[in-house]
Amino acid sequence: MHVNPSVKSFSNYFIAALFLILLWQLISLCMADLALPGPVQAIHAFITGLDNGISRNLLFSTFRVVISILLSTLLAVPLGLLLGRETHLDRFLGPVIYLIYPIPKIVFLPVVLSLFGLGNWAKIFLISLIIFFQILVTTRDAAKSVERLYLYSVKSLGASRKDIYRHVILPACLPEIFTSLRIGLGAAIAVLFITETFASSEGIGFYLMDSWSRLAYNEMYAGVIAMSLLGFVLYIILDWLEKKICPWKF
Repeated sequence: MHVNPSVKSFSNYFIAALFLILLWQLISLCMADLALPGPVQAIHAFITGLDNGISRNLLFSTFRVVISILLSTLLAVPLGLLLGRETHLDRFLGPVIYLIYPIPKIVFLPVVLSLFGLGNWAKIFLISLIIFFQILVTTRDAAKSVERLYLYSVKSLGASRKDIYRHVILPACLPEIFTSLRIGLGAAIAVLFITETFASSEGIGFYLMDSWSRLAYNEMYAGVIAMSLLGFVLYIILDWLEKKICPWKF
C-alpha cells in the first residue's frame, strides 16, 4: 500500500513531538519543581498567551529572522558564485573571508548596538552577518566544485557567461545553499534570542526573559514553545522550497 509522503512526514513529526512531550512530562514529575512545569501547563499558557503578548512578540521575531535570511541570501549567493568561479577575485577576497569567518559574530553585538542603536535593524544586521558568511563560504566551495564537463558542454552550444551562471553553476549550487540555510537558521534563532534580551521591549526573547524575571514559569516555557515553533516552521518552509526548486535531488 502506497503511503502519501506528506502523510508519512506528518506522522513522523507527530510521533517525535509526542515523544518529547512525554519525556518532558516524565522529567517534570521526577523533579517536582515549580521551575519546570509540565507540558500541559506550558501548552495551555502558550494558547492563552496568543491573545496576551505571544502573537505580537512572535511577529516581531519572525520579521527579524525572515528579513535577515532574505538579505543574507541575496548578498551572499551572487558573491559566493563569483568567488567560486573567478579565481583572481577569490585570491583577493579569500584571505579576508578566512580572517573574519571563524570569529564568533556575537562578539560584535556591543559594536552593532553602538552603531545602529537598539532597534530592529541592529538585530537584523547581526543575524544577517552570521547567516551571510555561512552561505557565502558554502556557495563559493560549491561553485568551485562544479564539474568542468558541464561547463564545456554548454559552452560548446554557444552559451554566454550569464547563461552558464544561470543554468549551470547556480542550479548545481542550490542544494548546498539550502543546506547552509538550514544550518544557519539554528544559529540565527540563537542569536535572535540573545539580541532580543538586550534593551528590547518586543520579541520572543524579550517575552521569555521577562517571564523568567517575574518567575512566571508557565509563560516562560510558553515562550520556549513559541521560539521552537518559529524555528521548526521556518525549517519546514526551507525544506519545502528545496523540494520545489531542486526536484532532481529527491
